[in-house]
Amino acid sequence: MKDKESHNTNDTFLAQWLEGELSDIELKALVSENDYKSFLKIRKGLEIYDGLEASTETSFAKIQEQISNKKGNVRKLHTNPWLIGIAASIVLFFGLFSILGNDMVSIETSYGEQKTIALLDGSEVIMNSKSTLTYNEDNWETNRKLQLKGEAYFKVKKGSTFTVETENGKVQVLGTQFNVNTVNDYFEVVCFEGKVSVAIKDETYMLLPANSVRRINGNAIETWNNPDVNPSWIHGESSFKSVPLIYVISALESQYNIDIHSDAIDTNIIYTGSFTHENLDTALQTVFKSLQIQYFEKEKGNIYLNLK
Repeated sequence: MKDKESHNTNDTFLAQWLEGELSDIELKALVSENDYKSFLKIRKGLEIYDGLEASTETSFAKIQEQISNKKGNVRKLHTNPWLIGIAASIVLFFGLFSILGNDMVSIETSYGEQKTIALLDGSEVIMNSKSTLTYNEDNWETNRKLQLKGEAYFKVKKGSTFTVETENGKVQVLGTQFNVNTVNDYFEVVCFEGKVSVAIKDETYMLLPANSVRRINGNAIETWNNPDVNPSWIHGESSFKSVPLIYVISALESQYNIDIHSDAIDTNIIYTGSFTHENLDTALQTVFKSLQIQYFEKEKGNIYLNLK
């Protein structure tokens, strides 16, 4: 009887999670480690399902037909029963994963979106807008390695070496808190707790709390102290210290899903300051007024810049 109740409860948690009513961290606290790993596979299967070719649709329809005869194993909810049916079919017919290949997980954020991810070892990642995180969940316990494009704040549980690989450099830790920003030719790492090893090209830097290192556009590597206790962007404000304006413009575009046309100005102007994530006009004023740059919206979502 208890097993049946536990099963029904897990079905409810699964449904709420897939509907976005529970976060990864909340789900992880409610179910067992094995169930949590299985649920991650369910989500991955659902994401990949949308991209399956038409040739697989017939096979999947058969799976759904079979699962319809096992409705007693799935707790019905008033929201999106089709989605839950697909999830259940993945659980009951686990052979489907032979179609899906390896156990790579890829998570993305959209414009202006932040997303908190709970990794299998209890580590936590907060992703900034327009970022992508990729890792292999199958061998995570022995190989804590992931790939990042964009920006993310990591809270790493102590254990084996934890590695963040980017196109601009590599970060390795054992257990700590740090921020990585890697966009095009911009690479910045800030240590907030513990010790962080950063490899940029042929050079390696060991960062302690408040230490920062970055490289912009292939120029000389810079180091400085950062007094913040965590990155400002997780609180709704992007901050910059002596950064070429072109990177500030890119950050504005990622947060607000806009295109900023800057052909009429010098985008190498150095900017120190911040902008809010809550209001576009306030953000534009904060950045461009201080630099004596005019801005106007010619078409919706298209901002044009001119010198005053």
